[in-house]
Amino acid sequence: MSSRRLLKAAAAVRQVVSMAILTDLKDPRVRDVTVTHVEMTPDMREAKVYVSIMGDATRQDLSLRGLQNARGFLQSKIAERIETRYTPRLRFVVDMGVKRSIEVAEILDRVLSEDKSAGEPAASDEPAAEDFPDEERAEFPEAEGHSETSLDNEPDDGDRTNRDEPDRPSPR
Repeated sequence: MSSRRLLKAAAAVRQVVSMAILTDLKDPRVRDVTVTHVEMTPDMREAKVYVSIMGDATRQDLSLRGLQNARGFLQSKIAERIETRYTPRLRFVVDMGVKRSIEVAEILDRVLSEDKSAGEPAASDEPAAEDFPDEERAEFPEAEGHSETSLDNEPDDGDRTNRDEPDRPSPR
């Protein structure tokens, strides 16, 4: 099986499951659920559905339990709308990526607001040239403005491939 086929099947399962959760599922436990992506096994008999659930940990557990209880209903919706030999068995997993990115954004906002309130510019990781005496400047050429290096002056290693061209599939 090609990976393209698996990707297309996973995208179709994601679309069917997300629409069924949004429109057809009447379980009050399942709210604020977003299907982020789906991974299919190579034999297409199982699908791992990654969901993002807004709310605290108890709310996430409650929604996840509701999704697991509605698994058979959602599998029947997949069987109705996607023509495959086997209907994939669904397994729901909480995707923490969205929640972590929100937490990182909040931390960055907090740090930036603290820097603005302190009125001090953010410290640079690179030392300034005036921070070193003349004898130490020889050890740090980037302190004199030579931080950029050119790759054009490197010797040719015999590799004749053009790295600017996109990869082309090999002929069959």
